[in-house]
Amino acid sequence: MGALGYYLSLPFIHAVARLPLPLLYLLSDAVFVLIFHVLRYRRGVVRENLRNSFPERDDRALARIERDFYRWFCDLTLETLKTLTITPEQVRKLVRTEGEDVLRRHFEARRSVIIVMGHWGNWELGGARFSQMGLHRLNVIYHPLRSPHFDRLIAHMRSRLGNGLYPMADVMRCMVRDRHQVTATAFIADQTPPPERAYWTTFLNQDTPVFQGTEKIARKLGQPVVYCGIDREARGRYVMRFEDLVPDPAATPEGRITEAHTRRLEQDIRRRPAIWLWTHRRWKHRRPG
Repeated sequence: MGALGYYLSLPFIHAVARLPLPLLYLLSDAVFVLIFHVLRYRRGVVRENLRNSFPERDDRALARIERDFYRWFCDLTLETLKTLTITPEQVRKLVRTEGEDVLRRHFEARRSVIIVMGHWGNWELGGARFSQMGLHRLNVIYHPLRSPHFDRLIAHMRSRLGNGLYPMADVMRCMVRDRHQVTATAFIADQTPPPERAYWTTFLNQDTPVFQGTEKIARKLGQPVVYCGIDREARGRYVMRFEDLVPDPAATPEGRITEAHTRRLEQDIRRRPAIWLWTHRRWKHRRPG
């Protein structure tokens, strides 16, 4: 059934990927009606996450964020499919950059970096845009999908403009293997780790487990940690900002890096909450006693 579903959906995926942007967003408007009003996709999860994250906001404000989130979520889905055919010229128009000097300084010093980010904005377009900067070679950490057909498709979408891929289970080995290259390894910091091996902190007013791998690898390899936020300025227009978060991780006390990138992402989410992935069951675990 996995192979059948893949081959049945492939013509649709390619058709969407070839749409000009005005038609892509017109289709997104139609998908919004289906997802939000008809299917009500994960509306309960989104509503609970928003209510717990922003207890100070009234129902009207939360309902506005919820609606804006679903509009962005539909755009995000179709924009991601667009990366199957997007050209370097198109991606440069869609995503501009700020703070590129942060990366250039490390690149000219021949220092590899760790990029830490969240599911905020459009990380897929951000990866495509990074490949056109002419600085570090970006290696994206990914979790292989169960379907080998869809796994190959997603891998192709993420690597077709020049980025590399690191399987999640082999990140450290791959980074050590490539230590003589000048690379940037992208860590998505807001995924949900097993609670017993996580660093626990307060994030958006809730007890939250955070992966410690970013900090452990940064400290072990001595690679500077750069925060990347991919903000949405308007529909179809993003800005990717780079900030030196932890320039010297080897000399940083334990827990400081994890707290730093968690707080920085939280700041972005509070500023523009509608473009974070609220459908994710981020708080399904409870802090161990």
